[in-house]
Amino acid sequence: MVKKKVRSFSLERKRDLVDMTDTELSISCQCELLSLCRSTLYYRSEISQESLSFDLDLMKQIDRMYLERPFYGSRRLTAWLKSEGNKVNRKRICRLMNSMGIETIYPRKKLSSRNPGHKIFPYLLRDLRICRINQVWSTDITYIPMRKGFVYLVAIIDWFSRYVLSWELSQTLEKDFCISALGKALGLCRPEIFNSDQGSQFTSPAFTQILLDKGIAVSMDGRGRVFDNIFIERLWRSLKHEEVYLKAYNDVREATVELGRYFDFYNNERHHQSLGYKMPAEIYFQKEV
Repeated sequence: MVKKKVRSFSLERKRDLVDMTDTELSISCQCELLSLCRSTLYYRSEISQESLSFDLDLMKQIDRMYLERPFYGSRRLTAWLKSEGNKVNRKRICRLMNSMGIETIYPRKKLSSRNPGHKIFPYLLRDLRICRINQVWSTDITYIPMRKGFVYLVAIIDWFSRYVLSWELSQTLEKDFCISALGKALGLCRPEIFNSDQGSQFTSPAFTQILLDKGIAVSMDGRGRVFDNIFIERLWRSLKHEEVYLKAYNDVREATVELGRYFDFYNNERHHQSLGYKMPAEIYFQKEV
């Protein structure tokens, strides 16, 4: 009986509200007309603004710490963030780490949970002497924060010269932007060995078959072994400390322009101590002996 009375009152109330003009409708009346709880309206507004802004700020902090201490897992990151005055829990940090495409770096007995449809290739660079350009190329993906949101960056680098052969940005972790970067790099030359991690973008047959068709040996890091791809990890460190953390890109277009300028500087103007203070382009484009 109570439910019927409430329903009847609600219908009568709605008829009265329909006769009112839009300017006379308060938030409470509009919610009642739409059968929407007012607290739900405020809750969704809060989630879309305050919570999203907080998540983006946390992701920037996580990215900085992960670059310095890749062995920090979700527990340590949560403890560190709390010590910095952030009200967070481990569940939230795990979710953000997953969105950023990062995981803790540490030795494990079970190195990976392999996709049965993706072939995992062996690591070919252990104890290999790198002595010429185009002997080894490698690739990786990293997270790039913006003022509102974030993007993913993939780059391909020549190990001997440290020259960045190509790069691409994407708002998702789909394989397409990695394939596009690979196509651009192969437009310059072809390596003997191509190394990557075991991310699904790089183990995808659509990616590896391009390399195999060109007679390129495919090498993959052990799962969780960040130093198997050390040169591109150093690239990320330089990029973020010298460019990304100094700026706040407004959108993808601005990020594309500014990152393009940095990679041009990195290849053609930045003196590398490990290269005898030469520039990557100077090494990469010199004639092989």
